[in-house]
Amino acid sequence: MTHGSTGMLLLVALAASAPAGAVIRPVSDVAGLQAALAAADPGDEIVLAAGSYLVESNLNVTRSGTPCAPIRLRAATAHAALLRFDTVEGLRVAASDWRFEDLSIQGECGSDDSCEHAFHLLSAADRTVLRNNRVRDFNAPVKGNGEPVGPGGTYVFPDDVLIERNHFHGTRARNTANPVTMIDVVGGRRWIVRGNLIYDFQKALGDGISYAAFLKGNSREGLFERNLVMCARNFTGGTRLGLSLGGGGTAPQFCEDGSCNTEHQNGILRNNLIVNCSDVGIYLNRAQDTLVDHNTLYATAGIDVRFPTSSATLRNNALTGAIRNRDGGTSTQSGNLANVALATMQAWFQDPVNADFRALDVAALVDQGAGGTAVIDDYCGDDRDDGLNDIGAVEYDGEADC
Repeated sequence: MTHGSTGMLLLVALAASAPAGAVIRPVSDVAGLQAALAAADPGDEIVLAAGSYLVESNLNVTRSGTPCAPIRLRAATAHAALLRFDTVEGLRVAASDWRFEDLSIQGECGSDDSCEHAFHLLSAADRTVLRNNRVRDFNAPVKGNGEPVGPGGTYVFPDDVLIERNHFHGTRARNTANPVTMIDVVGGRRWIVRGNLIYDFQKALGDGISYAAFLKGNSREGLFERNLVMCARNFTGGTRLGLSLGGGGTAPQFCEDGSCNTEHQNGILRNNLIVNCSDVGIYLNRAQDTLVDHNTLYATAGIDVRFPTSSATLRNNALTGAIRNRDGGTSTQSGNLANVALATMQAWFQDPVNADFRALDVAALVDQGAGGTAVIDDYCGDDRDDGLNDIGAVEYDGEADC
């Protein structure tokens, strides 16, 4: 087969997978990628050939798609295209309706202070989708925040972002005092963080505190579901927290509506597995009207509901740590199993320290949950339809084994 016929077959295959009317833009080098980003129109697909791409300046995304015709940047073969960023920010997205899929991305900066974000979503980046990417070695691989827009400098925040089925991790401690959080979102509404694997994140300098993910800055209606968080998987150290609404707090000038009296409103955390955190697995900091349902936390300090504007309903969570209302935070609790001994939870599951929650003896969980929850499925996507709900993130009804 000639080289020309191989290229023709690739174009035919790409066209078959594209939306009707889309322009396919095959890319095989950094210059081509920059040109494709600058020229993309609604419905276009930018398709990266397999290979390694060393990128030494920000990739600016400024042309918007539409809800019905998003612009897509993806690898021709999942994870076979590696973007190697030696720059503070990789993909800087200030336009709406983009999908970034099947990419491998890593930070390769001489100083850890210089590799901040793989994706920076700001202002008009509404309806961005990050799906099935593998991202490593950034301080905050995903950053979302507002930006002043227009003559009056009104802050605009990206809304309706979906982050699903990605891997985010570090290969070592980050030698920085800058924030280290795998998903760091300030402001914005209706962000969904679903089905991701997040592990091994550590800030070596400064206060040494790092998070798997948080939504803060008076953000609203965020959802964390079906995520697997392993605060420590391949190395330990520092103070590591799991999922949070509120994080460590925000300066008011960066918050939606200029107020951080609440860091998050009407958030939901459900069906998450969180393990091996040196601090709490779930942290609610000025998080108002939060639902925390059907999570399993192993080897963490538990769940904190903190400060007077934090209010939460906690149902059917299983955890080795405590549930604590701190500094004026309030919660309503039902169906939880807290302060479970590590040895007891180890007897329930195959290997919880390595996030294997297949059942050994889960009689303490099966059909023991409280009613009133609106969670209709579990971590595996299995319906909770066999009677009373099981406690924790997994429904042990024999229908799924994930």
